Amino acid sequence: MSKVNTAPIKWAQRSDSLYITIALPDVKEESINLADETLKFTGKSNNKEYEVDIAFLKPVDAEGSTYKVMPRSIHMHVMKKDKEEEEFWPRLLKDKALEKNQVKVDWDRYVDEDEEEEGFDKSALDGGQGMGGMPGMGGMGGGGIL
Repeated sequence: MSKVNTAPIKWAQRSDSLYITIALPDVKEESINLADETLKFTGKSNNKEYEVDIAFLKPVDAEGSTYKVMPRSIHMHVMKKDKEEEEFWPRLLKDKALEKNQVKVDWDRYVDEDEEEEGFDKSALDGGQGMGGMPGMGGMGGGGIL
C-alpha cells in the first residue's frame, strides 16, 4: 500500500466567502466532496496520492460554492453559510493544531477585514463546476486532455 500525502492548502476570506487553493500541479483522478461542515479531496499529482480531510470552523454553503481544477492547483470559492454574520473567521479549521500543519494564508488574495471593498477575483473560476448534488463526481466535465 502506498503512502497518501497531505495536500497543501492556502486560504483567504471575505465577509461572505472563502477562497481555498489546493496547491498541487496536474491533478488527476480527483474526487472533491464539499459538505456544509467538511471538505474531502483525493487525487494524484506527479504519480503520488494526496488527500485533504478537514472540518471547517463554521458551516459553509456547499450548494452555492464552486471549484475549478487548473493546471497548477485547484481553486475553490466557498460561500459562508451565515451571510448575516458578515465577520471574518479567526481561522479556517475547527482543529487549531491541524491548521498549523496543513493550512497557510494565501497572501496573494488576503485583505484585512477593515479594508475589504470587493469580493475575490473569480475569473479563474469562470466555467467552474458547482459542488452541490453529486459527491464524488468532481472530475466530470473538466475539459482536460485525457
